[in-house]
Amino acid sequence: MSAAPVATPPSRTTPAPVPRASGAPTATDPALVRRAVKAAALGNAMEWFDFGVYSYIAVTLGKVFFPSGNPTAQLLSTFGAFAAAFLVRPLGGMVFGPLGDRVGRQKVLAVTMIMMAAGTFAIGLIPSYATIGVWAPVLLLAARLVQGFSTGGEYAGASTFIAEYAPDKRRGFLGSWLEFGTLAGYIGGAGLVTLMTALLSDGDLMSWGWRIPFLIAGPMGIVGLYLRMRLEETPAFAAEVEKAETARVKVPLREMVTGQWRALLLCVGLVLVFNVTDYMLLSYMPSYLTSELEYDETHGLLVVLGVMALMMVVQPFAGALTDRVGRRPVIAAGCAGFLLLSVPALLLIREGSLLAIALGMGALGLLLVCFTASMPSALPALFPTRVRYGSLSIGFNVSVSLFGGTTPLVVTALIGATGDMMMPAYYMMAAAVVGGVAVWFMTESAGRPLPGSAPAVEGPAVEGPAVEARR
Repeated sequence: MSAAPVATPPSRTTPAPVPRASGAPTATDPALVRRAVKAAALGNAMEWFDFGVYSYIAVTLGKVFFPSGNPTAQLLSTFGAFAAAFLVRPLGGMVFGPLGDRVGRQKVLAVTMIMMAAGTFAIGLIPSYATIGVWAPVLLLAARLVQGFSTGGEYAGASTFIAEYAPDKRRGFLGSWLEFGTLAGYIGGAGLVTLMTALLSDGDLMSWGWRIPFLIAGPMGIVGLYLRMRLEETPAFAAEVEKAETARVKVPLREMVTGQWRALLLCVGLVLVFNVTDYMLLSYMPSYLTSELEYDETHGLLVVLGVMALMMVVQPFAGALTDRVGRRPVIAAGCAGFLLLSVPALLLIREGSLLAIALGMGALGLLLVCFTASMPSALPALFPTRVRYGSLSIGFNVSVSLFGGTTPLVVTALIGATGDMMMPAYYMMAAAVVGGVAVWFMTESAGRPLPGSAPAVEGPAVEGPAVEARR
């Protein structure tokens, strides 16, 4: 595939090189769009509330669920269970993705919400290793596998849902709220862990305090399920159903892979840089500060919490920026930034003072916003409507499983094997190179209809097949 041209603002009329559906524009209902964004973002927030808690309390979980001994071995075991959930994500994607293209996005997102909440809640009920021995890590692993299987259909479904509801000229801004939910979940998890670390003794945290964040998932899941059950199906999927004259649009799994191989390769490359940098900063760095740099745990968590708050403030503005200048320039800026600034940022962090750590982490956080603000709208635009959920689920989860979720485990192992404390920076730089190649070949999608869908505009209802199908 030849390199895509430099992005043009959405106000220009340059046609996209991928086929687009013709027909009357679909008018998006602003109230429905807001409800769709809230429901999708809340599910993402719950998912990452759990991941955030798991990452920030990893040292304690290692002591609770694994035999006493080498702290590094306990941490590796904990991150191993963390990474195991990502190994089953492609399986979840292969089940939920095609199902979402067949029966609808809304139904599948309701199921993934139930499974995520159940898996997280179950972790809070598992007895410790001291109580039931080897069954403790076995049950932890089982709960993580349930979470991983369900999340295999979560991000692709949520981003598809928002993208198909959003008007073309605001898809970047509205999609950015999905990752706003991610950051809110992380902040909720990190804030709760920080509060417990400050208020509870080590004994109380070990005996019962660590369970609280996981048990909160129960009521959160009920609220999220209620919101998702009240949603209507997306206009784009409703139009596909009408064209097929059946509510069960079945697409062979092979078509989702071999028929979309170019888009899948781009998806894997983009998700690689997105998730390696995401998990490095938000999941691994708290443990890096504590276990590798022997930094005070509470202060380290507060720094990360501040970085995420900064990212939340910038996130919607960066999403709106992608609607104005395009997704490609913003993603490319993030790749270039990680390539050039990862080493200086980590050197600042290793300097050890609170100001230096805050500056280094803040710089990495702002670079990460280039991805969190762009990907929810850029990734769904890689695929046509009839295979969007399935193909995106497969590409996204394969990349996350191989590169994103394994980041804490791989980097911890690399540091242990080489003794080089700069490994996190080198790992992010390698990911940035891969992401840069993907950006070079991707096509700009800002301000343009999704492949296979009619143009989507904001305003009162416009009579057309998609609108009639939604009624």
